[in-house]
Amino acid sequence: MEAPPDNDVLWARALHFQHHDGTPALSGVSLGVREGEILAVSGPRGSGKTTLLRCLSGMIRPQEGEVWFNSVPVHTMGPLSRERLRRDRFGWIDPAPVLVPELNAWENTALPLMLRGTGRRRAKTAALEWLERLDVGDRARRRPHELRQSERQRVCIARALAVGPSVLFADEPTAPLHRADRAQVLRTLTTAARSHGITVVLATHDARTAALADRAVALLDGRRVKTVHLPPVAETTTAAGTAGPSGTEGRAACSLSV
Repeated sequence: MEAPPDNDVLWARALHFQHHDGTPALSGVSLGVREGEILAVSGPRGSGKTTLLRCLSGMIRPQEGEVWFNSVPVHTMGPLSRERLRRDRFGWIDPAPVLVPELNAWENTALPLMLRGTGRRRAKTAALEWLERLDVGDRARRRPHELRQSERQRVCIARALAVGPSVLFADEPTAPLHRADRAQVLRTLTTAARSHGITVVLATHDARTAALADRAVALLDGRRVKTVHLPPVAETTTAAGTAGPSGTEGRAACSLSV
């Protein structure tokens, strides 16, 4: 078993993973992520981006291959050790907001801190600070059902950043947001990551989002490729505050090379 390079906080070699129906999700993917780097994992939907992030974060174990975090072999850890690693060192943002319905916005944001043993007052202060940065400070006492989807997603992003993770895994983190909101939230996320030394692994199928990263790797059908054509996402606004692709603009392709 070969140890990873010293300057890589995350390192993966020859990852293979199949879905339950036998469909390959990853086929021999290898990569390294440097400390403090913002890495975009790009590719169309179904290319294996989410599966790769789930393997790198220890959420699932690859069926073949190795994953290392700070020279520790994640792929040999048991379920409890991987769960502690995710709780103590990693942050995760889903493409759709998932919050505890009984808790208000600041309590949802502070929850991971309190689970780590941070006192309630200190956790609340950190939570409110991040909610303000993400322009939802005035919604801090609202419960999830009282928030728009875009506001709920901002709370999820604040929750992931508040714990000061070593690595933040962001799976299409701005998908529920309007175009203008998306740019502002991404700037907040990337600026916070750089100022706090947080390594970010960002999955996206949007070329504009990938362009904000320090470096990009492209996936297609579960394999790394040199070039992939990513459609810039064009949104149509709905009354609920969510965004979706619109016809002709969404098909305009641009090339991303790595």
